[in-house]
Amino acid sequence: MKLEFYGAAGEVTGSCHVLHVGSRKVLLDCGLIQGSRRDEARNREPFPFEAGDIDAVVLSHAHLDHSGRLPLLVKRGFKGPIYTHNATRDLCRVLLLDAADLNERDTESENRRRLRKGLPTIEPLYGRDEVENTLRKLVGLGYREKTEILPGIGVCFYDAGHIMGSSISVVTLEQGSLRRTLVFSGDLGQYDSPILHDPTALDHADVVLMESTYGGRLHRDRESTLREIGTIIKDAAHDRGNILIPAFAIGRSQEVLYTLGKNYEQWGLKNWRVFLDSPMAIDVSKIYWDYPHLYDEEATTFRRNVNEMPPLKNLHLTRSVAESRVINRLKTGAIIIAGSGMCNGGRIVHHLKHNVWRPECHVVIVGYQAAGSLGRQLVDGRARVRIHGETVQVGAQIHTVGGLSAHGDQEDLFRWYAGFKNRPPLFLVHGESASALALAKKIRAMASAPSVGVAAAGESIDLAAF
Repeated sequence: MKLEFYGAAGEVTGSCHVLHVGSRKVLLDCGLIQGSRRDEARNREPFPFEAGDIDAVVLSHAHLDHSGRLPLLVKRGFKGPIYTHNATRDLCRVLLLDAADLNERDTESENRRRLRKGLPTIEPLYGRDEVENTLRKLVGLGYREKTEILPGIGVCFYDAGHIMGSSISVVTLEQGSLRRTLVFSGDLGQYDSPILHDPTALDHADVVLMESTYGGRLHRDRESTLREIGTIIKDAAHDRGNILIPAFAIGRSQEVLYTLGKNYEQWGLKNWRVFLDSPMAIDVSKIYWDYPHLYDEEATTFRRNVNEMPPLKNLHLTRSVAESRVINRLKTGAIIIAGSGMCNGGRIVHHLKHNVWRPECHVVIVGYQAAGSLGRQLVDGRARVRIHGETVQVGAQIHTVGGLSAHGDQEDLFRWYAGFKNRPPLFLVHGESASALALAKKIRAMASAPSVGVAAAGESIDLAAF
């Protein structure tokens, strides 16, 4: 009985871990590696295991850094079921089909470049056929629904509060007389964030596998965050520029719209045009609307009183490329919410090209930016960035609003782990080394001094030893 770490160990993206119980093998997540072109090229490398040897997958949530290589797993021989939450199953249809289309477009562009240089062409990572095959394997479950997925292996999902359908996976293992409970946090949300419930508190495990994305920092509190956003909108109105918000299609886009709707009058939004420039985010917003039983009390009350989502009188949903291009003619008064959240593709890149050099414009970063991504370069204060092969001067004001992050900060992660009364051994994943080490140091300082390790790629732990 052992656990092997392969992805999101020492880095944030590419979540992937293999659980061995006797002859059975279960994969925890199978996510895309995101960031720089060099990082993303690693997705084409062989898996460090045989895809056909995996008996089942347990998927924590729909974000591509957790789900995005599932079609590749299927393409390379995986035949088994994929267990996840019902909402995640619905969201995966939107995200994975979009990822397949993007793969094919990016590959066409890359192959044109390769042909000009006399290099061999490449195939897309996967296409729509592999995605459709993958979607047929998804088995949707509810929260707190205990299910035996293989002989001696059970799973039960609990709300992680990160995005709709995000799950903490409690995996129960039996091998002969040996019994163990492994808890995999997936990605944990902030406490007291809008729309979703707080991460579910659990009190016992034999081993815990926990994310550490923001393990080394604290977010601004909610009230300070709202004041900051209000100030940015006021300043942008004075500067007569546009506001660009790179946002992930799942979670951040919906929370940004919800926040703008709740503060419509206070922030003077009647003087702005708000664009949700993402077909995927538009579809995801409708899925969010289909799961009201997963809302927290505030969002439930808000939905009851305002029978639409979001309640923005001047919201424009732009699906087509032609509609998106028209936005770039606007020099002032536009709030543009578009993907991708890390600015490493999608429509936000075009909007940045037209606006990021303009001092009167503002860029609001509301989510994690992986090392090497365009978004990370903006956060790090680069004076010049490369967009579509062109060097662009960064003149716009760049704001990092951590209070809207879908990830809990150091205090949130510490609070969730502290709920385990027996202080089980802990292994940290899904975090850059500095963040994971900072969180490990804080947790080790607890009076009971639990065993805390930072997972390394390729490392294996014997669950029988705990």
